[in-house]
Amino acid sequence: MNKPLLEWSEALALDQQTMDDTHREFVELLNRVAALPDNELLAGLDDFIKHTEEHFGQEERWMQEFAFPPAHCHQGEHANVLEVIREVRKRVADGQVQLGKTLTDALAEWFPQHAGSMDAILALYMKQIGYVPGADNSAAIAVAAAANAAQAAPGCSPGADACGHGAPAEAGQQS
Repeated sequence: MNKPLLEWSEALALDQQTMDDTHREFVELLNRVAALPDNELLAGLDDFIKHTEEHFGQEERWMQEFAFPPAHCHQGEHANVLEVIREVRKRVADGQVQLGKTLTDALAEWFPQHAGSMDAILALYMKQIGYVPGADNSAAIAVAAAANAAQAAPGCSPGADACGHGAPAEAGQQS
């Protein structure tokens, strides 16, 4: 059997069980898509897109719930990645199946960087405020609100392009 494109390792773990489980599944699906024969690639991409939409949506719901200060940067990156994946899916459907390999290679390079930066910061913030996915997070949300009121987020403020992403078109609007 061929070596996986991206192997799950403790280096990708963020000490946030729900996030780590989702990331493990992302890595497994990415490897599955990378190994598919051309005639199964489109269905594999559809499964991968569905997972990735749910994965990113989960993180974005958390960020919205506790008003994560750099949420627009994180959401911007999610939106960009989904846009590329959907475009590749269209092109694969039009017969450009070689783009599937290009996509999986690029995602295998991108994911550890994203997980080790944006997702790591999100997981750390969740831990700091005591946010636990699926639990009663009233206290954590209050802690986050107090922290947000006390100081602005460093480096990534709405309306700025410090993180490489523009601010959302309108506050409260989701992609």
